[in-house]
Amino acid sequence: MEKDIKKSPAKTAEQNKTLSKPRIFFGILFLLISVVSALSFVSYLMNWKADQSQAGTMLDKEIQSSNIFGKIGDWLGNIFIFDSIGIAAFIVAFLFFVVGLIILKKNYFKPWKTVGHSLFFICWLPIFMGAVTKGEGVLSGVYGYQIMDFLNSIIGTAGLWLVIVVSIALYFILEFNLNPNNIKTKLNNLNDNTVGKVKGMMPRSEKSFEADEELEEIADSEEEKITVSESSPLSKKVTKDPVTGLPDIPINQDLETIVTPNQTSFYESAENNSVTLSPTPSVPIVDIAPKTDDINFKVEVAKTVDIVDESDRASQELVDKHGFYDHKLDLAKFQMPTLDLLRDYGNEEISVNKEELEENKNKIVGLLKNFNVGISEIKATIGPTVTLYEIVPEAGIRVASIKKLQDDIALNLSALGIRIIAPMPGKGTIGIEVPRKNPSMVSMRSVIASQKFQNSDMDLPVVFGKTISNEIFMADLAKMPHLLMAGATGQGKSVGINAILTSLLYKKHPSELKFVMVDPKKVELSLYSKIERHYLAKLPDGEDAIITDTHKVINTLNSLCIEMDQRYDLLKNAFCKNIKEYNKKFSERKLNPENGHRYLPYIVLVVDEFADLIMTAGKEVELPIARLAQLARAVGIHLIVATQRPSVNVITGMIKANFPARAAFRVISSVDSRTILDSPGADQLIGKGDMLYFNGNEIMRLQCAFVDTPEVEKIAEFIGEQKGYASAFMLPEYSGEETTSTVGAFDPNEKDVLFEDAARIIVSTQQGSTSMLQRQLKLGYNRAGRIMDQLEASGIVGGFNGAKAREVQISDLNSLEQFLEELRK
Repeated sequence: MEKDIKKSPAKTAEQNKTLSKPRIFFGILFLLISVVSALSFVSYLMNWKADQSQAGTMLDKEIQSSNIFGKIGDWLGNIFIFDSIGIAAFIVAFLFFVVGLIILKKNYFKPWKTVGHSLFFICWLPIFMGAVTKGEGVLSGVYGYQIMDFLNSIIGTAGLWLVIVVSIALYFILEFNLNPNNIKTKLNNLNDNTVGKVKGMMPRSEKSFEADEELEEIADSEEEKITVSESSPLSKKVTKDPVTGLPDIPINQDLETIVTPNQTSFYESAENNSVTLSPTPSVPIVDIAPKTDDINFKVEVAKTVDIVDESDRASQELVDKHGFYDHKLDLAKFQMPTLDLLRDYGNEEISVNKEELEENKNKIVGLLKNFNVGISEIKATIGPTVTLYEIVPEAGIRVASIKKLQDDIALNLSALGIRIIAPMPGKGTIGIEVPRKNPSMVSMRSVIASQKFQNSDMDLPVVFGKTISNEIFMADLAKMPHLLMAGATGQGKSVGINAILTSLLYKKHPSELKFVMVDPKKVELSLYSKIERHYLAKLPDGEDAIITDTHKVINTLNSLCIEMDQRYDLLKNAFCKNIKEYNKKFSERKLNPENGHRYLPYIVLVVDEFADLIMTAGKEVELPIARLAQLARAVGIHLIVATQRPSVNVITGMIKANFPARAAFRVISSVDSRTILDSPGADQLIGKGDMLYFNGNEIMRLQCAFVDTPEVEKIAEFIGEQKGYASAFMLPEYSGEETTSTVGAFDPNEKDVLFEDAARIIVSTQQGSTSMLQRQLKLGYNRAGRIMDQLEASGIVGGFNGAKAREVQISDLNSLEQFLEELRK
């Protein structure tokens, strides 16, 4: 022991000499970083709302920071606390401090053990704080809230807390070796130490002094009876302590005593070869506690004080004063459309024709019997337009053998639209759908008036029509979250779009829903122009809310992408994961409009003819559509895209991957059916609203509800006659490449390779139209627009004339060829 003590000063001096200047510099640097980070975090937590809003304005001298270390402190707090791990950021500061000590060779901590513990708390402390605070404030950070929310969505609140508690319990069990035996030992030691301390702190009285004297006498007598072994260093002499009178025994030496059975030793062997004293049981313990009868003793129970966040208190005060925010207040007197606007087509009950059912049953059973397919059971379910015959084949019959008989069954029944479902999803049967000879109509009024629709609590309820079992079929557009529709001309696709729009107009207030309508055909969606100031959205410089020009379509789609990004920023700052949570917080007045927050309505983009856009604009339309389909669901932007040409170059893989919900009306070939549904069947439909709906799991056959053009006009007029907003909902302004280009001096050396071909098309048709160049030369809008600018600069066409075509300055092709020859020189 003495050798170690003598060597330690020299060893320490030698270590100090080995510290180089760079080592000292970096050690002190890490210590300073640790202190600065910790103080910045403390200051940030005290003023986090002001600091977080200034995190991106470090170079702006006019904005003052409330952090103790200025904008650097704001930046550190925003990076480590707000955007990442919350209060666990202090552990990062502690790690900087440990690294500094290690560099300075101050081994106060075990490096790897310290890092392991720190990583555990960095991972779990934000999640724990996120579960406690529910995302309020910054104690959990973005990491803690998102992981907590992800776990909560998968395993629920109880499962989340179970995972947190089990993880923390396992950590302490493994770290402190907590098993029943160890816990019992530690509790006993703690109890003994507590008793010793209490007795050592007792006040001394006259009786206690008498007890001490009695103890000394017993000790003297016991000293004489102690026998020390010859090998012990104590065998030479045992001396008394001059103060206590008790034997003076060296601590780090062995002691062996022989005590008679009737005696109790004062010396008890302990760990590390040390010796401790214990009182003799034969000495009575005297109660020396003072009397407290005359002391005035009061008991006061502390009141429970709830700790409330300042922002929650302020929002609650606003709610108490003004009530919840009412987004319908601007149009408080708005009346939803009434049922009498829809036409009543009379009795729509399904009539049962027993003769037709019996005839079809006999034909099906007879045909299958001719092909050696036995049937043990058959059942018929009558729908509005289709009857479903469910058959149970006999044992040993292969399903594939029945599927191959689809054309034979259609021939035998003399019917179009035969579809075989083998097997039926969730059933042990095979379905054969046979069109009825006298189908029943499904009117829009009947499905809108149903209790299922009227009592629906869906965010964006869409009623398509009825199933083959005559049940009303509804879906939530907010959960689809996007719908892809396809069908040949005249098969009910436009009626299906009107049915979807009518459903939403009957359920959602103008403050809750906005439409962006794209109609390249210019006639399908024009009926809705009357509701522009209520339900439509457009660009700030747009004249018409119904978009028909390809150039404006591109700008509108890119503007929607900007709106989507802005909404995601609002959700991030509000610690919300979707538009529903965000609007709930805004209604509860927890989000300040002065910070840019606003009530967010749902936005539904409706494209009536997608194939035309792909032909004229190509990737310029496909890319923003795909981006919206991938990301826009959480912020309340949903897409309804329809086309009458479901080819692979229109409905690409990128589009299909982001449109899990698809509706197919009758198409011409099975190839088109596979393109839209990834399976055949749409080519077997009978038209007139007969459709297949695919939601990612199974294909359902529906009869789309019929809504006529006069009905849509009545609904639009009813809404349009009421008080609306000052204008349509304005989308963010978008400045595309084509809007920034200007017409300058014409340079023949920089003209487009298709310049002359474009000039000949313009002169031969005498129409200065950019869209015509797109169609004739198969160009995108940007390139066609640049060629038109070159034609204007060269003098072939006149200037831009609004919605009208440009004036052509050259009258015939001969004059044009002479003009082009001069340009080549």
